[in-house]
Amino acid sequence: MGNISIKTTEDIAGMRIAGRLGSEVLDYITPFVKPGVTTGELDRLCHEYMVNVQGTVPAPLNYCPPGYTPFPKAVCTSVNDVICHGIPGDKVLKNGDVLNIDVTVIKDGYHGDTSRMFFIGEPSILARRLTDVTYECMWLGISKIKPGAHLGDIGFIIQQHAEKAGYSVVREFCGHGIGKIFHEEPQVLHYGRPGTLEKLAPGMIFTVEPMINAGRREIREMNDGWTIKTKDRSLSAQWEHTVLVTETGYEVLTRSAGSPPPPAFITSGATPQPVSA
Repeated sequence: MGNISIKTTEDIAGMRIAGRLGSEVLDYITPFVKPGVTTGELDRLCHEYMVNVQGTVPAPLNYCPPGYTPFPKAVCTSVNDVICHGIPGDKVLKNGDVLNIDVTVIKDGYHGDTSRMFFIGEPSILARRLTDVTYECMWLGISKIKPGAHLGDIGFIIQQHAEKAGYSVVREFCGHGIGKIFHEEPQVLHYGRPGTLEKLAPGMIFTVEPMINAGRREIREMNDGWTIKTKDRSLSAQWEHTVLVTETGYEVLTRSAGSPPPPAFITSGATPQPVSA
């Protein structure tokens, strides 16, 4: 099992609280996401809500992995062809844009990490379909989580569903273990082969956060050292939940009153057929 930490009962209780609070930041910001607002304003509102209302710390603010400059904002805002790690700023959102807001809060030392897609005004048919398929990918991946399953099972079903819809899976970024540390083992790839990589055990906590491109999977990094875009400028979508491996299956920790419901096939147990283009 390598260095994958198994969380204690106390850890799990702390992660449930942090996960719910992370999701509640997205509930709070939803009404503000509309044409004319800047990504910087959304960041300011999220930051104030975390600090003043929740008593949480925004984990991305000044986060600085080796080789990076510190991330300057409280949340990531990734618009249109931005795959991930978009830095909030002066960009004005306009009708037809698609936006991912990625939130990680720290509460009592525990990290709650989640992201959602938002439509600005009326999305194109392509944007809606890409967003829906990516949401299905995330939930299909989550549905494979149970003791004895392998990380490769998660990546395989995500890749299969995305590619069947004509999309591609970003490979340079992946889900990750999380707890008192923002990013820890294991790496959760969103592509792969069933029955490969680490075996899952109760008490593991990690994120499932597929990044799916409408075009090719290749990426390009912007000069700010953080922002990642699709190389071919195609749209990209991402959803993220933090998930606990339980004795019998999984528990999604980043749920709150405003969380979008799981797709119908999760509750019915049927496998979805990709929407035809």
